[in-house]
Order: sequence, then C-alpha cells, then structure tokens
Amino acid sequence: MWTERRRLLLGAGALLAQAALPGVARAIAADSLPETQQPGALRIAVYADFPPYSQKGKGVDIALGKALADRLGLRAEFVEFQPGDDMNDDLRNMVWRGHYLGTRPADVMLHVPVDARFAAQNDKVTIFGPYHLETLAVARDPARVPPVAGSAAAGLEVFSRELIGAEIDSHASDFLLHVLNGRLRDNVRHFRTPALAVEALQRGEIAAVLGTHTELQAALAGTDRLALDRLALPELRVAQWPLGMAVKAEAKPLADALGRALADLQRSGTLERLFAEHGLSLTTP
Repeated sequence: MWTERRRLLLGAGALLAQAALPGVARAIAADSLPETQQPGALRIAVYADFPPYSQKGKGVDIALGKALADRLGLRAEFVEFQPGDDMNDDLRNMVWRGHYLGTRPADVMLHVPVDARFAAQNDKVTIFGPYHLETLAVARDPARVPPVAGSAAAGLEVFSRELIGAEIDSHASDFLLHVLNGRLRDNVRHFRTPALAVEALQRGEIAAVLGTHTELQAALAGTDRLALDRLALPELRVAQWPLGMAVKAEAKPLADALGRALADLQRSGTLERLFAEHGLSLTTP
C-alpha cells in the first residue's frame, strides 16, 4: 500500500525564516531540549536514493529535517537507509529497535504515512505531524493522451492503445495491472524509477507515466511540452496519503517538540518555501 516510499507515496535557503529571527532556536535552554540519543543532535532517518525527497544529503526531506532540528536548537544528523519489505520493517529498523545488521535507530523518521489503521498496527511508534499530502498523478504527452478524468473505463481507455509507464513494484503499477480486470496489462511498461519512466516519455517511447505527483513534478522540471495532472478516479482505493513523522511510542516529549516546530515552519511559510526551492508544490494535508 505504501510502496511509493521506494522512489513507493524534502540548505541555507531553506532556513530563511530562521535568518529573519536570529538566535530563536539557539536561545532554547539546554535543560529544556527534548531528550535525544545523543545530546545536542537529532538523528533523522530518511529513505536513500529517493529524489526529490532524499538522496545523498539533498532533497526536501533533508531540508525539512534540518529546519526541524534548527527549530529545536539541535544539530541535524541524517541516516539514509534502503527500504525493507514493507514500512512495518522500516519503522522497526529505523525507529523502535534498530537494524539486525547493526544500524542503530533514529530519533525520528520522516516520510511516514499518517493513517489511523497503519498507526494501530505499529503501536511501538507514534506517528504524527503530517507535512505534505502526496497524490497519484499522470504525466502525459497531451498530443497523444487527453486529460484522464471520469471513471477508469473512460479515463484510461486510451491506454488500451497507448503505452503507459510506472515504477516497478509501486502502487501505481499495481493499479494499472489490475484495473479494468487487467485489460491494460499488456500496455504497461515498468521502470526502476519514475525519473527513468519520464525520460522514456520525453523520448516518445511511451505516452504517459503514472506515479506520485511530487516525484513526477521533479522529473519534469524544465519541460513544458508535457502535462501533469493529479489523478482522481473512483476506482482508486488509495489516491492520496499524508506524509508525516514517527518516533518511539515512549518519546512523547520529542513528538510534542517536533510537532510544535513543524507548526512553526508551516505558520511562517518556511515549509512552503522549502518545497518551492526544490521546484515542488506543497500540498497541505
């Protein structure tokens, strides 16, 4: 369900609001800082190789982590990790227990779906702080594919003739393979990442790509020939999901502090600027 985290559902310029209020975060008394594994540092888990969210120390989740740590008067320390078989594994490995290969858990993990049923299945963590609403979207060549709207039978009918790409083992791929009783299966092409699918779209090898709006928006940067539309078909079981954070269940003071820091970033407009500086549109959950 949440496989969009794989790649499946973000610098200095990211901290403009703090610059306008010098010393606010650093003015917090040391004895009032939330408890973390290492005094003075906030260890933040983010997915590896997952642009535009997090990749080799860059991305909007990295920028958000730095801004949250700065608001708390802490130094941001990142651990980028490869996803497990599902997100339950990721929460176990990166939040409440640690990886069996020796990686210690983080203080907080970003890019966690804020969903009541999912949270109930993971009672060893607290999931909170939705900061962005991720949605499925279609990148398309408007000369070959009209806007996808209405029912799946109407909106996706064009893909009985045209090829559409999707990231392998993703929510988008699963939907395309099974919708309309599998009628589109022969025209679905799989790619390792949404960015690679967009490259095939730009070369004209396929007519469209189904994926998350944020990943497709980043991959389409600098391109004005192609269209990008959010997808809202009634047949979609999951069309959107809020992204938030997770800490250990017993780390309530840290969750409260991070929640306040996030609210400050949202209120000041800093979070929206973080996304804009990465060429992305923030959708408030």
